Amino acid sequence: MQGVQEQRHVYYDRDLKIEAYNLGGIVQKFPNHFHDYYVIGFVEGGKRHLWCRGKEYDLAAGDLILFNPRDNHYCAPINGEILDYRAVNIEIEVMQKAVKEITGKDFVPHFTQNVVYQSDITQSIDELYGAILSQAPKLKREEAFFFLLEQVLQEYAEPFDEADVSEPNQQIKTLCDYMEEHFSENIILDDLLSMTNFGKSYLLRSFTKQVGVSPYRYLQNIRLKQAKRFLEEGVAPIEAASMAGFSDQSHFTNFFKEFIGLTPKQYQKIFTKEQENDRHGND
Repeated sequence: MQGVQEQRHVYYDRDLKIEAYNLGGIVQKFPNHFHDYYVIGFVEGGKRHLWCRGKEYDLAAGDLILFNPRDNHYCAPINGEILDYRAVNIEIEVMQKAVKEITGKDFVPHFTQNVVYQSDITQSIDELYGAILSQAPKLKREEAFFFLLEQVLQEYAEPFDEADVSEPNQQIKTLCDYMEEHFSENIILDDLLSMTNFGKSYLLRSFTKQVGVSPYRYLQNIRLKQAKRFLEEGVAPIEAASMAGFSDQSHFTNFFKEFIGLTPKQYQKIFTKEQENDRHGND
């Protein structure tokens, strides 16, 4: 019955260069992970317990959620309640360009709060999502997008270089850089140890404390990001899995759905439809 109730919709707006998505009837837990983009979303229905950057929150309908890139988080249902959730994903470059349009200043913003209880801004997210879903005129979508960002920036953001954000030390950064460059390889713990003066246990504890996820989870997130890029470019899921470093197609599909909420094929269809629409529009 839960499978029948579930709805997972994602739309890509090529003009705004953002993703808008809606999850309905979801009971799935989302494990500890992060994104390389901003997320502005809200709970439409149900209750969730959220862990984000060492803090815990009980969420209910009307609560606003703000994730910076690399904010590690995970969530689970409260009392088995199903989740209805709506959000937009904004790449860093898109956000930075929009911030300059709004403020006249060139900076990367940092959300100062991850959760805002019972926020009026949720209505602006709903309006933007509705405009994208209905393929409203570009002007209407742009207005909704900039109106939403202006509200969030004024109330809950500051320049990243002014934010009190702890950065990993240089040895941990070196490990992160290595995994981002060699994501498709079979990286083992000894490879990481060779770049530090740590012991195995200390490396695992230190990395997890400073980054927010374990080395293995970090590598899987990087692989996931690369796989999404391959899928967006039209690479077949089975090839995208191999190119991103996943051991087999089944593991890739399960992992992708566990973190994204969609299968690789469902995710790729978002961009396939956009390409088809472009072709028809040029006919």
